[in-house]
Amino acid sequence: MSERTFVGGIHPSYFKESTAGMPIAPARSPSQVIIPLHQNIGAPCEATVKVGDEVKIGQKIGEPKGFVSAPIHASVSGKVIKIEPYNHPLGNPVNAVFIENDGQDTPYEVMKPNKPLEELTPEEIIKISKEAGLVGLGGATFPTHVKLSPPSDIVIDTVIINGAECEPFLTADHALMLERADDIVYGLKAFMKALRATKGIIGIEDNKPDAVESMKRAIAEGGGGYDIEVHTLHTKYPQGAEKMLIKATTGREVPPGALPMAVSVVNQNTGTAVAMAEAIKLGKPLYERVVTITGPGVKEPANLIVRNGTLVKDIIEQCGGMTDDARKLILGGPMMGLAQPTDDVPAIKGTSGILILTAEYVKDYSIAPCIKCGKCVEVCPMNLLPNFIGSASEKENMDLAEKYGAMDCFECGCCTYTCPARRPLVQWIRIAKGEITARRRK
Repeated sequence: MSERTFVGGIHPSYFKESTAGMPIAPARSPSQVIIPLHQNIGAPCEATVKVGDEVKIGQKIGEPKGFVSAPIHASVSGKVIKIEPYNHPLGNPVNAVFIENDGQDTPYEVMKPNKPLEELTPEEIIKISKEAGLVGLGGATFPTHVKLSPPSDIVIDTVIINGAECEPFLTADHALMLERADDIVYGLKAFMKALRATKGIIGIEDNKPDAVESMKRAIAEGGGGYDIEVHTLHTKYPQGAEKMLIKATTGREVPPGALPMAVSVVNQNTGTAVAMAEAIKLGKPLYERVVTITGPGVKEPANLIVRNGTLVKDIIEQCGGMTDDARKLILGGPMMGLAQPTDDVPAIKGTSGILILTAEYVKDYSIAPCIKCGKCVEVCPMNLLPNFIGSASEKENMDLAEKYGAMDCFECGCCTYTCPARRPLVQWIRIAKGEITARRRK
C-alpha cells in the first residue's frame, strides 16, 4: 500500500470496469451545437459573432468580460442561427451561440502551430493558454492563464498534474494517461516553464498501475531537462482534490481559505495538460474534450472526444441510448457531479462525465435526525464539522454555518455518503455557500 495519502476520506465502490482501458474514440459531429457563453469560474463571455455569420472550427465566438474568464471557440464550422439563453449544466439558462453544422469542419485560419516549447517565453505560454480558452478540465473550470499568473511576490516551485481520477465511474483521465502520456508530459513542461517551477509531479492512484507505467515511460522519453516524477497514491476518495493531492505528494498543507499558490504549488488536470500541448503544437483552442459516458443506465459505455455544445441526448444516443430502467442523469461523477432534470443540455468544457444510473442505484430515503455518531467528522478531508454546518444551513442560520467553516468545504460529498441518518449534508452546505457568497457580493 502506498504511504502517500491524507487524513479522512472514504472508500466507495469505483465502478470503473465498464470503460477502464477502453480506447478513446471521436463522438459523431452533431448537426447543431449550442455553446454556452459561460463555461468557467469567473465572468461570462460576450458573443463576438451575430446571427447569420459563417464561422469556422476553432474561431473565437465568445470574448471574456474579465481577467478571471476564458474565451470560447466554435466546435464546428457552419452558420450562427441563434444567440439566446439556453439550458446550462450548472442550473440557470445562460446566453448561448447556436451553430448549424455544415459538416465541413473548415478550420479557422489562425489555427497554426506555435514555436517549439524550447523557444517560447513564459509570457508567450501564458498568452497561448489564454487565447486557447484553457480551463481546468477536472470540473472546476478555473481559467488556466490565471493559474499561470500568480502575484509577483509569489514563487511557485512545484506543478502537480492530477491523474488520481478518484471519482467513481469516470475513466477519461485514465484513458488520456494511456494514450496521450507524451502530451501530458509536454503540457506539464509548459506549465513549469510558464511558472518558472523547478519540480513537476504527476499524482496517480495505485489502482491504475498501467497509467503509472505509461507516464513513467513518457517522462523517460520526453521529460529531458525537467525534474518530473510520478507519485503513486493510495486509492481513496477524494485523493484528487487539490488540497489533498498537495498534502499527499508534497506534505504541504494549504491553509484554510487559501489557494495552493500559498504553499508554492499549482495544480493542473491531465486533460488540461493535453489541451496545453495541443494549443502549442497545433494552435488548437479548447473546443472538445474527452468525456466518459457510463453507468448501468447507458447501453454502450465509452470514452468519447466530445465537441463543446453537443447536446447530452445526442451523445447518449451514440452510446446506444438509455436502458429502460434508467432513472438519473448526472454530469460528472456520483460524488461531485450535478444531477440534471433533462438530457436537453449541452456538454461544456467542464463536462468530464455523463453518468446514467438505474433504479437500483437511485433510492429514496427518509431523512432522520442527526444521531451524533461523528462519522461525517471522521471522514471530512478538510477537518470540518459537516454535522454542525449542515444543521445550521437546514435551519437557515447562515451566519452560524459560516462560523463553522462552510466556505472551506469543497463539496466532496464524503459526509453525505457516510451518514447513517441519510442527511443531505453536502447539499445543505452547498446552499449555505451560495447564500454566503451572495451576501458577500452585496
